[in-house]
Amino acid sequence: MRHTVLISGVNTSNIKVLKSDEMDELFKKYQNGDKSAREELINGNLKLVLSIIQRFSNKTDNMDDLFQIGCVGLIKAIDNFDLSYGVKFSTYSVPMILGEVKRFLRDNSQIRVSRGIKDIAYKALKLKDEALKSGKEISEEEIAKELDISLFDVVNALDSLKDPVSMFEPIYNDGGDTIYLCDQLEDNKNNKDIDLKIALNNAFNELKEREKSIIADRFIIGKTQTEISSELGISQAQVSRIEKNALDKMKKSII
Repeated sequence: MRHTVLISGVNTSNIKVLKSDEMDELFKKYQNGDKSAREELINGNLKLVLSIIQRFSNKTDNMDDLFQIGCVGLIKAIDNFDLSYGVKFSTYSVPMILGEVKRFLRDNSQIRVSRGIKDIAYKALKLKDEALKSGKEISEEEIAKELDISLFDVVNALDSLKDPVSMFEPIYNDGGDTIYLCDQLEDNKNNKDIDLKIALNNAFNELKEREKSIIADRFIIGKTQTEISSELGISQAQVSRIEKNALDKMKKSII
């Protein structure tokens, strides 16, 4: 019995896999206006999508969504592929499918990253790619100078794209007791915590009274910006602006 995988109502064990010459013929038909060839190309490459998303099975509980996102990347690849590229379709399509899947997982992560930080990260990655194409590497310091921002902002933005790892992630098992990531972390927090608390306290005391009040409400009491704006009689946008300015002041003071 063949292995069967059911995703999005598709029995992938029965999907036809197109041969190279069949792909070429279908692309010729599609690029000459045959829309039915497009459908055949999509259906004939669904197993490619499946093979890619299986790598991410540990990052989501909903493989149906991931499969459909992968299909979006597949369709984009089919619509943009040209036989004159002189490469296999899989070589061309895999990065596009991967890109859609990774973007979906990043944008739907439990840890929300602000649009501003994402924009910095994407600009930094673009500069890295451009540098690599020229046969060299670009440092984070050079990226900061190119984007006219601080090194902290560059490092913070690039770190935001990394997948979080649980402290209870198993890292070794020889058949006996499992070793978890937290078992390998050295606890040096006592001195560091004291230094950090002193730095934070000093930075906090340098803020204006309204800034102190909003920072305390947001990060100690846990109020939302909407709740604070209602209490102070100002707009949520004003609260957000004051909060951001206060955090920037504290960051500069600590650094």
